[in-house]
Amino acid sequence: MRSHQLGVALLALVPSLASAQEWNSDSTMAIVNRAVERRANVRSDSGLRDYRARAHGFLFFLGQLGELEEPPRLIKSDQLELEVYWKAPGIAKQRIVGWRNRADLPTDIRYHRDHLGIVTDNFGDLIGLGHEEEVRNVPHPLSRNGVGLYDFALVDSQTIRTPRRVVQVYQVKVRPKDVEAQRVIGTLYIDVDQAELVRFRFNFTRNAYVDDTLEDITIVLENSLWDGRYWLPVRQEIEIRRRSSWLDLPARGIIRGRWEIDSYQFNTDIPDPTFRGPTIVAAPEAVRDTFQWEQSLDAAIRTVSDPAMTFDLEEVRAEVRQLAQDQVLTGLATSKLGANSISQIVHFNRVEGLALGLGWILRPGGGAARLYTWASYGFSNRRFRGRVELSRRFGKVTLGVKGSAVTQDVSDALVISPALNSILSQEVANDYGDYFYLKRGTVLTELEVGTRSVLKLEVGAEHTSSMSVEANPATGEFRPNASLGNGSYGVGSLGFELRSSGFVHGKGVSGAITLEGGVGEETSYARVFGEGRGLFPLGGTDVAVALWAGAGSWELPSHRSFVMGGRGTLTPDPFRQWGGRRAVFGEIEMRIQVPFPAIPLGPYTSTDNRITLVPNFAVGWTGGVLVQTVPWQTTGTLRPVIGLGLEWFHNLFRVDVALSLRDTHFGIVFDVNRNLWGIL
Repeated sequence: MRSHQLGVALLALVPSLASAQEWNSDSTMAIVNRAVERRANVRSDSGLRDYRARAHGFLFFLGQLGELEEPPRLIKSDQLELEVYWKAPGIAKQRIVGWRNRADLPTDIRYHRDHLGIVTDNFGDLIGLGHEEEVRNVPHPLSRNGVGLYDFALVDSQTIRTPRRVVQVYQVKVRPKDVEAQRVIGTLYIDVDQAELVRFRFNFTRNAYVDDTLEDITIVLENSLWDGRYWLPVRQEIEIRRRSSWLDLPARGIIRGRWEIDSYQFNTDIPDPTFRGPTIVAAPEAVRDTFQWEQSLDAAIRTVSDPAMTFDLEEVRAEVRQLAQDQVLTGLATSKLGANSISQIVHFNRVEGLALGLGWILRPGGGAARLYTWASYGFSNRRFRGRVELSRRFGKVTLGVKGSAVTQDVSDALVISPALNSILSQEVANDYGDYFYLKRGTVLTELEVGTRSVLKLEVGAEHTSSMSVEANPATGEFRPNASLGNGSYGVGSLGFELRSSGFVHGKGVSGAITLEGGVGEETSYARVFGEGRGLFPLGGTDVAVALWAGAGSWELPSHRSFVMGGRGTLTPDPFRQWGGRRAVFGEIEMRIQVPFPAIPLGPYTSTDNRITLVPNFAVGWTGGVLVQTVPWQTTGTLRPVIGLGLEWFHNLFRVDVALSLRDTHFGIVFDVNRNLWGIL
């Protein structure tokens, strides 16, 4: 934050006013009604006739594919520089004088015009977004017509210390009286002395969204005290999350806007013609092209994507969910065809052959409860598979039941993109999986711990059975499927997941650890597995670190053993040559971008003018012989590997060449980017 900005970052929390929220108390409504009157007067009694300012903004278009809890992938970046003009009683004009962009993936996205500028006057009496194609006619809680539509609760008092005075701010929760109406829900921060709005953090109710592809919209408007008298915009962020229109897949498109506003000049008598025409306009391209940026676009993106430089909008959503008391806040359709990945719709492997399937997602009432059903049929083994999941969120706790009969791979993590595995299995008999049939029923409890971590407890029963090769490839012959035993167990697990707080580049740390156990008729076992990933900046590059480790008891069943070798782990070694009751694997890589000729691919994209070189080092070890007979064996010693990866076409495709330092074997693998595996 710039040194002259006196925003809410200077807040010093003082003791809470009340241990519990009291809605619509006399003291709360007194400050709210003063804020309503102040807002209605549009600064007429403050001496502010007009102002000029500069706004520095970014618009990011991002995608999340597969695991929607993981950081999104950057698709397109726009950086904008605006001249901002305002005149009483609330007339605004914004002129884009600098604009540059970069596409990291092919896209033809076009933003609504109001996404290209800032919010003045904390929105009007009726809030609209996307030219009212996203949100339309939502009453502002501090408007004269809207105040009676909301409940208010005073929950905290805070202090802002400025060089000129100490400002007391009340934190006021706001929720709609009718949650089924078009409303906002969030938190107001009001200057007690002037009754001005200092900060507004909010989301919308379900019926505020115009179409059912909008998952949610989260907004933070932060004002600062300028010239010791005027509360005016200093920082704003908005995130619009959208899902597909016809098929519910774990895929999300995100528009995120981030703005900083400064360089205010007051009462300069701005000419009336300045405000003619649309509110937001762009200067001629020749003018925009001459704007002098302080640093490269890539460096600017890295700076603003640091978690310390952005609002944690996931934290805002968590606050809103708690305030809503499990009422529906998403705009998504209540019922839709869906699947957890494309491979649940169609895939091929050596134990099922061609398998086709489809699922259905039902959100009764809109979102707090969720029912997911899915079924598939394998044409070679002539066996149905299916899954039923029912869950309901209660505040920070989610309760659920699951039942499934599925084909399961022995590995804890994917080692190849499922779509590529289907192609290689069908065409050349290369199937990178070892499968068993799993029938399982469990009861699940999840507890949110903070905004980016969750504790999971699962208890139930399962039965496993071995599977044999049933399919025929176009060419070649499949290797035998590992015999992973038959057995019935009472099972239970306790897990903890930590999600990265990184924004855009996914910098930060994520990981999970799970303790599990099973009790059968003549045996029992215990198992622990943990994994972690981190992405950290180093100069002009990034360093990625990945680590996983596991250990099991003496009678660990073969279908819960640990495996490695070949794709996804030690590339030069034969696929799944190594395994056992204990295992450790670690990998570190450096990502270096270098110039490369771009090949145009139509009006919206090219192959990109750079490639990413990824020198890397990996090491693995397995130990602990299994009671059952399996194809893999313990390594007996560490297996170090050095390699070089190359990512091309916006990092969508990757090829790796690796050398084993133990026996000088080479290995080469090709795949799409790992970030896409979840959706495939």
